[in-house]
Amino acid sequence: MAEVVQQRIEDRLPGLEQLERVGLFTQKEIKAIIKRATALEYKVQRLVASKEAFLAFIQYEVNVLELIKKRRAHIHYASKREEIEFPIIQRINTVFRRATSKWKDDVPLWLSHVAFAKKWGTKGQISKVFSSMLAIHPDKPSLWIMAAKSQLEDENSSESARQLFLRALRFHPNNKKVYLEYFRMELLHCEKLRKQKMDLEKAEIDLGEYEFSPEILSGKLAEIVYKNATQKINDAELVISLLKVAACFEFAKELHDNILQNLQSNFADHSATWDFLARREMEVSAVGEELPSEKGRASDLDRQERRCCQVYEEGVKALSTEPMWSCYAAFCLERQKKKTKISELREMRKARLLDVLQRAHNASMLKEDYYKTWLQLLFSSGDTEATASVAIAATQRYSCSVSSWSLSLQILIQLGSKDVSPLFQESFKRIDAKESLPIWQLYVQWSATAQQPEETEAIFKRGLMSAVPAVAMEMKEGYLDWSYSTGGYKKARKIFTSLQECRPLSKSFFTKMIQIEKQQEKPKISKLRDYYERALQEFGSSDEELWLEYIKEEQGELGQPENCAKIHWRAMKFLEGHSVERFTSKYTLLQTGHY
Repeated sequence: MAEVVQQRIEDRLPGLEQLERVGLFTQKEIKAIIKRATALEYKVQRLVASKEAFLAFIQYEVNVLELIKKRRAHIHYASKREEIEFPIIQRINTVFRRATSKWKDDVPLWLSHVAFAKKWGTKGQISKVFSSMLAIHPDKPSLWIMAAKSQLEDENSSESARQLFLRALRFHPNNKKVYLEYFRMELLHCEKLRKQKMDLEKAEIDLGEYEFSPEILSGKLAEIVYKNATQKINDAELVISLLKVAACFEFAKELHDNILQNLQSNFADHSATWDFLARREMEVSAVGEELPSEKGRASDLDRQERRCCQVYEEGVKALSTEPMWSCYAAFCLERQKKKTKISELREMRKARLLDVLQRAHNASMLKEDYYKTWLQLLFSSGDTEATASVAIAATQRYSCSVSSWSLSLQILIQLGSKDVSPLFQESFKRIDAKESLPIWQLYVQWSATAQQPEETEAIFKRGLMSAVPAVAMEMKEGYLDWSYSTGGYKKARKIFTSLQECRPLSKSFFTKMIQIEKQQEKPKISKLRDYYERALQEFGSSDEELWLEYIKEEQGELGQPENCAKIHWRAMKFLEGHSVERFTSKYTLLQTGHY
């Protein structure tokens, strides 16, 4: 290994001597570079070299290149690039190749090599890197697309890009993204040819026998890609994506119209089609003279939105499905969120949205998420009766949804509805018990403020009987808190004593009782010890924090510091696994006053 490293360092010497000779680096800096390079060479030459060693090597060499670039600019020296930069760039490419051969599955490493080759002008390397990478990762469509774009943009080779897309389609015959980018590439190629022809005609250059093919100039290759794509993939979203790309090229208007006609005739039963056609009305209408006054612009916007809604209305008549109504509602919601100073337009948008939400609900096609929007709109407008009606309707439409019940119950509580208690009972029958914790939390919060203490206590006791551990533990903690706030210390201690043997138990249940004890005018250390000891019976084998809190308690004003050593001994005996290491390190910090 030493001989190889020595040989590589000797290979560097001509370039380093040249750096010193032209004044880019001093002799001291050259020695520092040799020393650092030697250390890095030894690391990458190991039998079991790490990826980090290779990356550190590459980064150091790139840093040297960047420094050379800055110093060249500083002293205005531009010669000897082949003798100075080229060997370094070649060396970095070699190390990249060695790294990617070792860690073939590391895609970011491959892409780092591509980025380096692009930045430092070694374009000949880019094709080689992509070729090697695609041989190992042919299953990744994004890499094929990147390689083809590189050929088009960096190498200016449309034919190579086309071949790469065709190869990609052999591996991914049903990939929409590959077809979309292939379609875009053909249109870009066509646009470039048209521009070249125009420039040549302006310059009045005789092309001789060479002619630009009218079919290619009109976008026939892109049309072939489009037809193949739609034959392979019968999807409205793909056709819409192709249509949007075609709209970016003025010369492809005929192709654009053909795609649009295909979309309207073959995909009329897709909500995405109607959504695109409706939103297109806004884009088409937006092209024109800008009106000077705010009211004029608002009136124009309202007309545009009405045209969009007319298309949506046709859509919901032809295709009354949940996705179709969702597209309609989403459009109305987007427009309603748009800021405007004109109150008439603002109210018109709000009324339009409420109307669409109501009709979608009547058709039983309104998604759950839109009920939240609907409720918020009605609640903010102060329509109490309608808000309550929609809240109840949401729970009926999505009777098994916790979020639907939770939102509706919160709204009804804020409205002061008298029918809340039966709805809580109904919710527990409908929803899965494992997901019912948010409803229990809301139930006891409401009861604590709206019902008699006896009724609230009955709810807590019912929650304690839940078969779901999370609910039972939450109810224990809440019951203890509530009993202390309503009945004081004695009631809290009574509740704690009655529940401390009823599993499941949580650490928070014990720590709450410890905090309650500490809040008393004269807290008793004997009771605090009892609470800690009981908690340690449950969690002493895994929770090192509990032992440390117990030790700190004994170190306090109420405790006896001599007990700390005994508690430490017990902790070391009872804790298991990694908890022992964590306890030891934290206890050391505690002794030094840093915990």
